[in-house]
Amino acid sequence: MLKIAVMVSGGGTNLQAILDGIRDGKITNTEVVRVISNSRKAYALERAARAGIPAVCVTRKEYPSPEAFDDALLAALQESGADLVVLAGCLVVIGEKIVKAYPNRIINIHPALIPSFCGTGYYGLNVHEEVLKRGVKITGATVHFVDGGTDTGPILLQKAVEVKQQDTPKELQLRVMREAEWVILPQAIDLIANGRVSVEDGKTVIR
Repeated sequence: MLKIAVMVSGGGTNLQAILDGIRDGKITNTEVVRVISNSRKAYALERAARAGIPAVCVTRKEYPSPEAFDDALLAALQESGADLVVLAGCLVVIGEKIVKAYPNRIINIHPALIPSFCGTGYYGLNVHEEVLKRGVKITGATVHFVDGGTDTGPILLQKAVEVKQQDTPKELQLRVMREAEWVILPQAIDLIANGRVSVEDGKTVIR
């Protein structure tokens, strides 16, 4: 049984997709053992409470330094006993200490087709605003492993989504969530839970 800790910052729609995936059998051999938020106002904490999942809030402002925050975050992860860390709409930059503690055991969902529209500053609605500004016709979402860079780790799964001419950023964001994020994040977790994923020479291999 794969034990996962899910890190969140806001509404928790990707967390809900994970919980629904486990309930519906789309994610097998998996248990969510803890939800960790960096915001006490995150609705994701309410979703965790309703599902009976232990949740904790670790916020940067409550610690004197980035190093102290990283230590607290790492402690919360280690205490959960999680095998895999899932960044599901998490806006926290994961420190090097945490990445080293969970090598190839942290995955992130990004709302674009990496390497497009990714890296520093590309998060949330900003991504979709830039997609529309650039005029691309296809966007999507990517699940990737987390390494020391920003959106630079090995890509696990991607799914394309059509950009429509009349789209607003919020409309596009919702379509990317529905058609891509909520689909490939559960798929990625299920693949990992069933031993079908490895990282070789900096790239993912799916068996």
